[in-house]
Amino acid sequence: MLGRRTPRRGGDEIMIDVSESQGVRKLHFGADDTQSAMRISDPNEMILSYSRCMFGYLLFTDQPKTALLIGLGGGSIAKWVHHKLVDTKLTCAELHPQVISVARSMFCLPPDDDRLEVLCTDGAAYVYNMPEDSSDLIMMDAYSATGIAEPLATVDFFNACKQRLTNNGVLAVNLWGADRRFNHYLERLGEVFEGRVLCLPARQKGNVIAFAFRCGQSNPTWDKLAERAKLLETQLGLEFPEFVSDLARMNPHNDRKLFI
Repeated sequence: MLGRRTPRRGGDEIMIDVSESQGVRKLHFGADDTQSAMRISDPNEMILSYSRCMFGYLLFTDQPKTALLIGLGGGSIAKWVHHKLVDTKLTCAELHPQVISVARSMFCLPPDDDRLEVLCTDGAAYVYNMPEDSSDLIMMDAYSATGIAEPLATVDFFNACKQRLTNNGVLAVNLWGADRRFNHYLERLGEVFEGRVLCLPARQKGNVIAFAFRCGQSNPTWDKLAERAKLLETQLGLEFPEFVSDLARMNPHNDRKLFI
């Protein structure tokens, strides 16, 4: 195994470790679990299942025209959006400059262009300064060993996200199922989004992606979801049929419909 550590600099709050083994390069924040992983032979592949689950919202909505990602990590999600969702303009808000530097120098994150903008900024502050109704999708991948930073987990912040979403917009939040605050996060999301929240558990480790919808989704039938999942799997190469099956594990439903 090869390892590389970027030094702590004044004002930084994290230590970044990079490891490499069997053709896979990984990003770690200090002693935390793997934050991001890249197959060197295929840099745009999303290796970690939770990152693929972040796109389960596509079962319910069209591909976004505008999207915001809070928390860059190694850039797996950003690279996949840039590579696969060619009609999407993605903005990434990352607090730590070294994370951006490492994502670009060691994880093949492409330079900014007309579809990708990476900003070194506080994600919460960025959302509060966004125009209302300006984003089809907001993704939060800012989870760490200590949970979500409090400014990114308050009712006020979730309400700000809701107001910045377009009418059929979605907030996707990466959570850790074993976190003692997991239910508190879901309660806050449910309060703000009036119960329009779905949980998609990742099959790898304990990540759970919470999708909060600005408007209702008309309680889609399992048949329609399965049909859309097959189409999306063909188009985008992710395991959407598995996402449909896994939605039944944590959300209200009957044998015909998913209630959302």
